[in-house]
Amino acid sequence: MPTVPYLGLQFDARSLADMIAVLTADHPACVTVVTPNVDHLVRLHAAEGPFAARLWSAYGDATLCINDSRILARLAAWRGVRLPVVPGSDLTHDLLLHLRAGDRIAVIGGDGATVGELAARCPGIEIVQHIPPMGLVRNPAALREAADFVVARQARFVFLAVGSPQQELLAQLIRADPAACGVVLCIGAGIDFLTGRAARAPAWVQRAHLEWLHRLLSDPKRLWRRYLVDGPRILALAWREPRPRADRQ
Repeated sequence: MPTVPYLGLQFDARSLADMIAVLTADHPACVTVVTPNVDHLVRLHAAEGPFAARLWSAYGDATLCINDSRILARLAAWRGVRLPVVPGSDLTHDLLLHLRAGDRIAVIGGDGATVGELAARCPGIEIVQHIPPMGLVRNPAALREAADFVVARQARFVFLAVGSPQQELLAQLIRADPAACGVVLCIGAGIDFLTGRAARAPAWVQRAHLEWLHRLLSDPKRLWRRYLVDGPRILALAWREPRPRADRQ
């Protein structure tokens, strides 16, 4: 499938249904999925020095790069770019519907209650978990330990729930291991939707591109800076993005 270039990344152009078909098929090698949103793009463009190169390569090395943001899609449309949206929460939810009895899921992150909560939603599925320490991005040994855990467990689906950019760097490390297998998804806070701890915004809020506001109001103490200070920087990035040439549309 063709990709859509936008703000320095190559986004996959498939629909949610097509993406589910791809990810539930049998794969001979590890498949990694990153799901950039506004927060990710702002961080990528603000990064400097060696860490910036490391971060860009983590996204670039992923098997699939999926647009997780309706806001990004709207900004891209203003510049004449059609950027499909596949919300990460929808993707992980639908993948759970395609689990087979005996499948194994590996979760990196979460807390002590995560496995029990997921097991209640996924009867007949084996769930293994590794909870790494905080500051994973600055701890190469802990990052390697988490990657080794994933490779050793040989799970069909792996949910990386350690936040960005830790999860993207971890996905890159996992994929580089020749023994890695399964589908590795960067889901961040999506673990709360998987376990039922958090509810998605109502459908009309999503259609109005206000899911960010729903999240902000549900947890203002943690998210106010992301949405009110850092997030608006995407406007300048989108404004500077050149329109695609007519012969490439």
